[in-house]
Formats: sequence, C-alpha cells, structure tokens
Amino acid sequence: MDGSALPVNADAAPNNLEPFWMPFTWNRRFKQEPLLLASAKGMYYTSVEGEQILDGTAGLWCCNAGHRREPIVRAVQETVEHLDFAPTFQLGHPLPFELANRLSAMVPGDYDHVAFCNSGSEAVDSALKIALAYHRVRGDAARTRLIGRERGYHGVGFGGISVGGIVKNRMFFGPLLNGVDHIRSTHDLERNAYSRGQPEHGVEFADELERLVALHDPSTIAAVIVEPVAGSTGVLIPPKGYLERLRAICDKYGILLIFDEVITGFGRLGSAFGTEHFGVQPDLITCAKGLTNGVIPMGAVICRKGIYEAFTDWADETGQTIELFHGYTYSGHPVAAAAGLATLALYQEEQLFQRAADLAPYWEQAVHGLKGTRHVIDLRNIGLIAGIELESRPGKVGARGYEAFRKAFEAGALIRVTGDIIALSPPLIIEKAEIDRLFQTVRDVLQALD
Repeated sequence: MDGSALPVNADAAPNNLEPFWMPFTWNRRFKQEPLLLASAKGMYYTSVEGEQILDGTAGLWCCNAGHRREPIVRAVQETVEHLDFAPTFQLGHPLPFELANRLSAMVPGDYDHVAFCNSGSEAVDSALKIALAYHRVRGDAARTRLIGRERGYHGVGFGGISVGGIVKNRMFFGPLLNGVDHIRSTHDLERNAYSRGQPEHGVEFADELERLVALHDPSTIAAVIVEPVAGSTGVLIPPKGYLERLRAICDKYGILLIFDEVITGFGRLGSAFGTEHFGVQPDLITCAKGLTNGVIPMGAVICRKGIYEAFTDWADETGQTIELFHGYTYSGHPVAAAAGLATLALYQEEQLFQRAADLAPYWEQAVHGLKGTRHVIDLRNIGLIAGIELESRPGKVGARGYEAFRKAFEAGALIRVTGDIIALSPPLIIEKAEIDRLFQTVRDVLQALD
C-alpha cells in the first residue's frame, strides 16, 4: 500500500473545493465535511490525512484489477510519449483495431464489431442510435420505439435517462425522448428477500414486454435495453428464466435486445460478461468502466454479427458513403486504447475472472452472514456483488444509507449507497481476510446506527 501525497500543485484545503460542481453529490454537505483521496494502490485508497481505506466498490464499479496496476500505468505512459492523440474520422492508428479484435473475441457467440466512445453513458446512447439506424437501413423505418425498465440505470445522456427508470435522474429534464416506454422492475422483496444468487420468483415480469408489444404494435419497437444485473439502483438480480424470456420475446417480434454491461462486464460476475454468465446473447452489448480498469475513460458497443453488415449492405458500393453518421472526437483514443489492451492482458494473465468465480461462494457467505444485523431487511448477491437493503427512516429515505457511507469511510472502508441500499463490488484481487474485514466494518457501522 502506498501513501504517497497529492501532486505538489494540488491543494486539499477545504476552502478551495467550492468551484467544482460535483456529480451525484450533496455538494453543500460534502464541502462542509470533505472526504478526499490522495492516492491508491492495490485494494486500498489513502486519504489526504494519510488513512488507508479498503476499497469495497472498485472505485465506482470500475477498478476490477485493483488500483495503480503497473502494466496499465506503463502502457499509458509509453503510449502518451509516442502518440497523444490521433483522429479516427477517415483516419486511424493501430491501437483501437487491436483492442476491438481482442474485445470481440472475449464475448462468447458471434460478436464481430466494436464501436468505441468515452463512457458508459455514451455507449448507451450509441447503442440506441445503432439500433434505430439498423432498422432504418433494413427498410423497417417504422421501428422507432425504445423500451427500458423501471429502476434501470443507463447513464446520463438524454437517451440513457429516457430509457432509464430512476425517477430523480429523469424528473428535472423535461419530456426526454419521445416513443419510450418501460417494463416493470424485477424487485420483489416480499417473495425474494434473502435470495442467494438469482431469485426463484419473477420470471413472469418479462411478460410485461408482451403487454407493451400489444399496446404499441411490434412493428414500431426497435429495441429493449436492460442491465443483466441492475447495479446503480441497488443490486437487482434477474429472476431465474427472466433474461431468457426477454430474449425469446424479442426474437418473436424482431426486436433488438441490448444488454447494458457497464457494471457486469469484465469479471464482476465471474465471467467476461453477463451474457456468458446467464447464457443469453443480446444483439448489442454496452461496456465501459472495467474496460480500462478506470484508468482512462473509455466505453464501447459490441455488436452481434449482422448489425454492421446491415449498414455496409445499405451503403453506396463505391465506398463513398459513411455507413453510420455517429461517433466522437475521442472514439478509439490512443491512450485509452492502450489502457484497454493492457487491462485485458492483465485480466487474462492473472485469471481474474476465474478468481472472482472462485471467491463468489465465500463472498456469498459473508453477505448472508449479515442477516439479523440491525436495520437489514434484505441481502442479495451474485458474483462479487452484494446488495444490503436497509429499512428507511420514516420520511427520511436515504438518510440511514448516507450515514452508513460516512461512518464506514471513517472506519476505513469505502462502500457505495443508493438510497438506503448498500452496494458492494470490490476489486477482483480482494483476499478473503479483506472480505471479512469489509463485512465486519459494515456490521459494526449498522449496529451503531440509529
């Protein structure tokens, strides 16, 4: 563990914190009592006060290989010394081509093309646009409707919040995209509380898609987007058979199925992606976060065979037609691509996906060891993910969760909370003793909370 200080030009004094409008943060409260990180190494952050903080969240679901891993750092440094930026509009450089090859090969099934972007939010918006354009170039332009899911999180682009289903993410921004509807959430505390892995009850929730198909007519629906495991809304795990049924309904009506794997990708479930873990193949996969281990921002859309070909079949055979009018200045950025290549190599070299699968039973026991702890009303787990649902204080939803977050940090552990649900998702390099420490800290914090 490394407690090195902030760079010399960085000032940790609280009176210098005001200009930064922080994302998804209670800014006034934070700036009164800031929690600031100075460095990170392996499983640990170090605060500006020099305290070591066990990372129970892989940063923000992204540092799957742990922090400041030398092969990734070296790849970034070496690349930026030779090529800081290169455009990918009618031009290119080798790195994103190699990364696309390796990334598509990681996904079981017939996935053959990758479009790069800069974040999970951009990956979602890209996937939605690809889905809409796919139907149009095939002569099926009436398919313009998108279906999301209640309590789904798909980033903060207008497309993502339109198909997303978290109220506070949507309520401030007007009518959003037209032609969007939502199937219901799979959360069913009454029947599925304290499930281990996939819940037994709830496959019928997928039939909500049949109702929307009948309401809107299948010829108008372009795509359905879901997270295989809904993470940011509080770790909602799909009931047994649910994803399979969604796939079957989409196949029945010619609807594209999109898996948002920004969280479930890159070993979080003990497999490369959720599609492998659940044995269900979507048409498009969005990913980010663990793609570069969080070192450099990058996202991607992985396309099943036939998607890309629909555009090339449509385009002018002279090669003078741009197949898809979409992309970003930084799509396939050289430094990000180098970080991605080094990250994928590290996952393979250290067999981190298999390591997560091997640790999952021990993790499950630790999660459910919290049953009976004060304020806990549900526990759920899959892979190296845990959801700990707390009873809310009357009229103060989220207050207990936020206090738990602050007190856990003070006790030396970083957890994530959404409302009154604690979400845990540590780096895949975590040791059993660190799992024990993480859950003991959570237990102590909850027992001391009002």
